[in-house]
Amino acid sequence: MLVLSRRRDESIMIGDDVEITIVDVRGDKVRLGITAPKSIPVHRREIYDAIQREKAEAKKADEQPEKPARRQPEKSAQQHAEKDPQEQPEEEPQQQR
Repeated sequence: MLVLSRRRDESIMIGDDVEITIVDVRGDKVRLGITAPKSIPVHRREIYDAIQREKAEAKKADEQPEKPARRQPEKSAQQHAEKDPQEQPEEEPQQQR
């Protein structure tokens, strides 16, 4: 990290297109003026971080394939042979001899 000391109304140049000017200093707060082309977004860090999180969430949602409908497993031959007790017809009462 480059650390520079500047006084009020002094500037810092970033490349040929971005100028940062110290507008005011009050206690522990510094007001900055930023001149940059419209093609270069300028955000406070907390806003920038929120934008990056939203982009990552959107990308993650786009990358996740939709889950196919879950198929019911087919019954095996043994399961077909075994009937559910509720499905079995009632037995006729045996006649007494």
